[in-house]
Amino acid sequence: MKKFFLLIAAVSISIGAMSQKGKVTSALSFIEQGALDKAKDAIDQALVNESTMAWFNTFYAKGKLCQAVFESTDPKFKAFYPDPLAEAYASYQKAMELDQKGTIKKKIITGMVYNSLAVNLYKQGSDQFEAKNYAGALSSFETQIKITESEMYAGAVDTGMYYNAGLAAVNSDKFTEAIKYFEKCAEMGYMGITPYFQIYASYLGLKDTVKAESILTGLSSKFPDNKNITLQLIDLYIKSNRNDEALKYINVAKESDPGNSTLFFAAGIIYLNENKYDEAIVELTKSVELKSDLYDSEYGLGAAYINKAADMFKAANEIVDVKKYTASIDVANAVYAKALPYMEKALELKPDDTFAMRSLKELYYRLKETDKYNAIKAKLDAMDNK
Repeated sequence: MKKFFLLIAAVSISIGAMSQKGKVTSALSFIEQGALDKAKDAIDQALVNESTMAWFNTFYAKGKLCQAVFESTDPKFKAFYPDPLAEAYASYQKAMELDQKGTIKKKIITGMVYNSLAVNLYKQGSDQFEAKNYAGALSSFETQIKITESEMYAGAVDTGMYYNAGLAAVNSDKFTEAIKYFEKCAEMGYMGITPYFQIYASYLGLKDTVKAESILTGLSSKFPDNKNITLQLIDLYIKSNRNDEALKYINVAKESDPGNSTLFFAAGIIYLNENKYDEAIVELTKSVELKSDLYDSEYGLGAAYINKAADMFKAANEIVDVKKYTASIDVANAVYAKALPYMEKALELKPDDTFAMRSLKELYYRLKETDKYNAIKAKLDAMDNK
C-alpha cells in the first residue's frame, strides 16, 4: 500500500508539471493568435512555478512574447515591458543557457529568430535616434551588433550598424565607444574617409587634440585627393589657436582651390583676431568678391574696417597739433565709411542681427547719417523692451 501511495504522488507531480508546461505551449499559441494578454498571464505563471521557472522553453516563449509586444500597436500590450527587445534578447540568451541539448539554439537559427530581432532593434534604434534618445539608440544598436556577430544570426553582417552605433555614441558623449565603432567602419572600408573624420571628431570630444591631429595628418597618404583633410586641419589649428599652422594650410588649400571663399574668410578672421586689420581686409575682401551672400564674410569685413578706424581714432587723440588731428580724424572717418556697405549688407542677409544693428548705429552716428541712426536706434530700443 505504501508503494502505491508513493506512485500516486509521483503521478500527481508529473501531471502538475505537464500542466504547467502545457501553459507555456499555450502561450506560444496565444502569441500567434495575437492574444498577448493571455500569453503573458501563462508565461508569468510558468516563471513562478517550480517545474517551469528554469525550463528553457519558458524563456523562449517569453522572448517571443516580448518581440510580439514590440511589434504590437496596442497600448495595453505595449505597457507589458518597458524595453521589450532587451527583455527578448535576455530571454533567448537564458533559454539557450538552460538548454543543455541545444534544441533552442537550433530553433533560433532555423527560425531566423535573431534575424527578426535584429530588424526590430534597428527600427527601435532608428526611432530612438530620431527622437533624440541617443543613449537608448546606442543600446539598441549595440544589441543588434551582438546579435549579428553571433553564430545564431543567419545572413550577411550589415556594416551600417557600426556607423549607426558610432553616431548614437557621439550624440551620447560616449566618444571612446564611438571611436571603437567608427574604427570598425574604417577597417571594413565603409563610407570611405567619413569614419576617419568621425574618429577625429571623437578624439576632439575627448579633448585629445594630439591624437585628433595624428588621425588627420595620417589621412593624406590614404586619401591623397581629398581636399577636406586640409580643411579639417585648418579648423583644428584655428580652434587650437595655432594660427601659423592654420595659415600655412590655408595657403596650401588656396593653391588647389583658389575660388573657395571660405579659405579667404578663415585667413581674414585669423588676422582680424590678431588685430592685423590690413591683412584681414585683404583676405575678407577676396572672400566677399568670391561669394557676396554670406553674412559672416560681410560682417567680418565691416568689423575689420571699424576696428582699424577705432585704432586710428585712438592714435589721433594723441596728436596735439589741431590741423594734424583734424586730418587724422577725417582719414579715420573715411575708413569707418568703408565699413558701412558691408555692415548694411550683413543686416540685409540677417535682418534681426543685433550685432550688425549696433555696429550700424555707431557708424550712422559717426558719419552723421541722422535719419538712419534714429531708425536703427528705434529698432534696437524696441527689441530691448520686448
